[in-house]
Amino acid sequence: MERIMGLDVGDKTIGVALSDPLMLTAQGLKTINRKNIKDDIEEIKRIIKKYNVVKVVIGFPKNMNNTVGPQGEKVLKFATTLENNIDIDVVLEDERLTTVSAERMLIKGDVSRENRKKVIDKVAATYILQTYLDRN
Repeated sequence: MERIMGLDVGDKTIGVALSDPLMLTAQGLKTINRKNIKDDIEEIKRIIKKYNVVKVVIGFPKNMNNTVGPQGEKVLKFATTLENNIDIDVVLEDERLTTVSAERMLIKGDVSRENRKKVIDKVAATYILQTYLDRN
């Protein structure tokens, strides 16, 4: 049962989502608290192995005018490093407004500010992956 993984890569955390085996829906899995690039990659590799992941979709933060800013550059660097350490495809997915959408959904669901902070990256990763799945 193969799956696709979605990642929302931030400076402090990485939100992780997985597709269902039919690759129709995305579910949040966890939030990785970042330590260093080596440990971050190793944790992602463990998840890839455990869930038989065949593709990784990484949210690519672009500016609204379609340019790439400092955070986008960091994500590109992370994606390249990950791609060099695994033997499956890594795809970038435009993630403009995903965190905003995730935040709105959590607020609408009456999730407290403290609890939103704990899950926002995982929810954003779910949005990123679901957008990819819907388009493909």
